[in-house]
Amino acid sequence: MKTDLQLQQDVMDELLWEPSLESAEIGVSVNDGVITLSGTVNSYTKKLAAEKAAKRVKDVRAVAMDIEVHFLNGESRSDTDVAHAGLNALSWSTVVPKDSVTMKVEDGWLTLDGEVEWQYQKQAAENLVKDLQGVKGVTNLIRLRPVPTRSIVKDNIRKALERSADVEADSINIVAEGHNIILQGKVRSWGERNEVEKAAWATPGVVNVKDDLIIAP
Repeated sequence: MKTDLQLQQDVMDELLWEPSLESAEIGVSVNDGVITLSGTVNSYTKKLAAEKAAKRVKDVRAVAMDIEVHFLNGESRSDTDVAHAGLNALSWSTVVPKDSVTMKVEDGWLTLDGEVEWQYQKQAAENLVKDLQGVKGVTNLIRLRPVPTRSIVKDNIRKALERSADVEADSINIVAEGHNIILQGKVRSWGERNEVEKAAWATPGVVNVKDDLIIAP
């Protein structure tokens, strides 16, 4: 395992490598392996980019986000403008079903609600609005509608994990409870954890994935 000082330097180097960020924007501190990112950025997208960059670093187990989003002069938008822009973005989408998602905006924070059939549609709705000017954050409360004609097959998830070069499938336990999947076991990194989650979400009929995986490099 790396020392806190080594982890701090690796995270700082990864942030420097991220093209969407200015190195002076983000501060990095480490306490007993927990990374804390602090500072101010002018978009929610940058905040997400900083979090993803930190999680890409090997041996990082937890990330605390103390980054705030503050807009420069001329960059702020009223909640009404943000809501209109968000609804327009969703209306032009060929992925998110029409009228399936509702939206609330409060002080620049956007909350999505509604119901769709697939996880990729839920994620697409969030991706469409998170980069809009004036957005400080997004809460995605969109629910997945069960597909009663398709059963959840653990073997399909297991085979998907075994096909992946980035996943140690033997370390993963899959528990199916109705339309819900529980992932248990150990992974080596945040990247491997994400790959396991993707495999579970890709199974027809899955409406919820509980990630109980432990990162143990």
